[in-house]
Amino acid sequence: MASHPTNTEGTNEEELDEAMLDPAEAAEEIPTDQDAHMDSDDGGGEEADHDEPVEEIQLQNDSVAYFDKHKDSIFSIAQHPIHPEIIATGGGDDVGYIFDCTPPAQPVLPVSYQTDPQPPEREGLAQLARLDGHTDSINAIAFTAPQGQYLLTAGLDGRLRAWQGDSTGRKWQFLAEAQEVEEINWLAPCPNTNYPNTIALGASDGSVWVYSINADDVNSPLTIVQAFYLHTGPCTAGAWTPDGKLLATVSEDASFYVWDVFGDAAAAGLAPATGAQSVVGLTADDERFKVEGGLYSIAVSPNGAFAAVGGAEGHIRIVGLPRLGADASVTSGAKGGGSKSKAGGGKQAGAAKSAGGGSSAGAGQAGQILASLQAQSDSVETLSFSQPPLTLLASGSVDGSIALFDTAHRFAVRRHIRHAHEEEAVIKVEFVKRGSGAGTEWLLTSCGNDGVVRRWDTRGGTAAAGQGLTKEWRGHRGGGEGGGVLGFVQGGGGEAVVTAGDE
Repeated sequence: MASHPTNTEGTNEEELDEAMLDPAEAAEEIPTDQDAHMDSDDGGGEEADHDEPVEEIQLQNDSVAYFDKHKDSIFSIAQHPIHPEIIATGGGDDVGYIFDCTPPAQPVLPVSYQTDPQPPEREGLAQLARLDGHTDSINAIAFTAPQGQYLLTAGLDGRLRAWQGDSTGRKWQFLAEAQEVEEINWLAPCPNTNYPNTIALGASDGSVWVYSINADDVNSPLTIVQAFYLHTGPCTAGAWTPDGKLLATVSEDASFYVWDVFGDAAAAGLAPATGAQSVVGLTADDERFKVEGGLYSIAVSPNGAFAAVGGAEGHIRIVGLPRLGADASVTSGAKGGGSKSKAGGGKQAGAAKSAGGGSSAGAGQAGQILASLQAQSDSVETLSFSQPPLTLLASGSVDGSIALFDTAHRFAVRRHIRHAHEEEAVIKVEFVKRGSGAGTEWLLTSCGNDGVVRRWDTRGGTAAAGQGLTKEWRGHRGGGEGGGVLGFVQGGGGEAVVTAGDE
């Protein structure tokens, strides 16, 4: 593919042959002024040419394919967990699409060897399905885990719509719809294999909902499992623990809660006050936790030991989580509470003690503020933990920087990439998950309002050559004026990146 890597010194690892696929090729046409010109005093009249030259924008396009069915910004993007070539997007045109991102076959010979050396005009990728039914922007979309049997779309109209796919991921049909809130902000599929096809959402009224999807239940294919109401401001982000037993959420009111969705914490003996909805709860009433301006991002460590929450003015708080199934001799003093069941709610088991009378779960650090970090100057919009053996936390900020913290050394700042995306906001950072190619877990991918996707080598310290930049891909307009990259997916070991553009 055509890519434009940035050369760095001191890196001996082989670079992967990644390709970026953007859902839309950006283009901008600036019209000339159509207003009539006033007559000049020199009598030149209509013969005088007052037309100003049209500004022409030169775009670099490193993509190998594109999808351009959307008529407005693409706010959300998701990748099928089993068939990574299947992509779903949702946009400001109130419509979603499913398509196969596999690039078209390339010519055997390079362009210079062909009779006509001009590069051929590319055709956009074809849609597999069109997702209608929303009356406002689709700003969240997700496939269910573990098989991607269902796709959920969520909109600013408050609607949650479920679609059922076949085993290939290429045929989809509408299944059911639910609407309990005015606006939905995010979706998060549950990774708990004991509760497949379960999804959580956060709403503008602060409520948190968990649904299960089952097409075999003809009376209620989309069923409420739990609902929680402790946030007093819009719920801005949520994340499951890796085992899918606990759900953590944050809000604009600067509150943080951990929910025992399926009763596992209660069954492990983590039960504080009767009727408590959360096993961990921190609010702005605690001056140590308080973040003026609210919280907007969250991530849970790979071992589920703690969560990182990011908010205004670059503030990050690290909070300990209950360790369900941990050795009681290592972590004791368990406390917490089970979730509050709603219609169609999940199980709520009674407290279970170990033979020695101690809790079978560990919560010695549950709810404790383990660290307060502030390496960036503006809101932290995105967080990502690396996979073992690395022990890194990456944060992306509106100030255009990326910070790397070492979680094994008191969250010391390993690297601060101050102009990661020039002076435009960093929208998303995500470590490449271990895939077919071993040794890729140290790669970090980022995107921003500058319209560029970049990949960083996170090994080494602050003196890393080029601050660790290994590759970058362009194709979106950028410039912070409706041409940024609003999201990406990079399943399959990061060998391909598919981006969602604001243009």
